[in-house]
Amino acid sequence: MYPTKKALQLAEEQELDLVEISPKAVPPVCKIMDYKKFLYEQKKRDKALKSKATKVVIKEIRFGPNTDEHDYEFKKKHAIKFLSEGAKLKAYVFFKGRSIIYKDQGQILLLRLAQELEEYGKVEQMPKLEGKRMIMFIAPKK
Repeated sequence: MYPTKKALQLAEEQELDLVEISPKAVPPVCKIMDYKKFLYEQKKRDKALKSKATKVVIKEIRFGPNTDEHDYEFKKKHAIKFLSEGAKLKAYVFFKGRSIIYKDQGQILLLRLAQELEEYGKVEQMPKLEGKRMIMFIAPKK
């Protein structure tokens, strides 16, 4: 259904555009406005909403299945810093070559990390083996 000639004439007289708002309504809803200005305002609104949205930052910490105590403590300090800054943490154990036989050691390492970071964040995903990596996600506590 097309807008009436009267509506088109009114829009022409005001040197504006006739914009169809709801085409499925009976009769269709139209509005006389400057269409370019309308698009500009809409883009501006969308941009403002997008800038207010929180962006999720994911920080990664990589371990080996046989990571020694000093390295573990060093990486744990970084994990605490990341979680206190409000970033999500992706901790993973990377198995190279035949080290895949130490899957249980990798899982123990990640569970120990989760237990020690309990006051800073909660486990979002328990350790899960994906290919040559065992991955665990920890979300910060609010």
